[in-house]
Amino acid sequence: MDDKEKKVIQKKTNGCFGMHVKNAGGKELVWTIDLKKNAEAYEGKAKGKADVTINLSDDTFIDLADGKVNGQKAFMSGKLKVKGNIMLATKLDNVLKSQKAKL
Repeated sequence: MDDKEKKVIQKKTNGCFGMHVKNAGGKELVWTIDLKKNAEAYEGKAKGKADVTINLSDDTFIDLADGKVNGQKAFMSGKLKVKGNIMLATKLDNVLKSQKAKL
């Protein structure tokens, strides 16, 4: 993603997502998508405080990233749990879609 695209997504989103992704064996990985300051994604907890924390399985994350399910449906079915700014969580679909279009 180039700097111009980063700035557009950053301006539309302006938040930090903490993603807690758990596999079938129970192992959890934490990823951060920070669209506040540097528009970056990295493995590990947020350097500051995440505005929203999202807990989900690796299968659900893959379905979200592939566009097979949207975040709202995953939340309503209990496949995705949100803690913090739920309105920011609704923007995750757009963030993932913007990146999928580049693949």
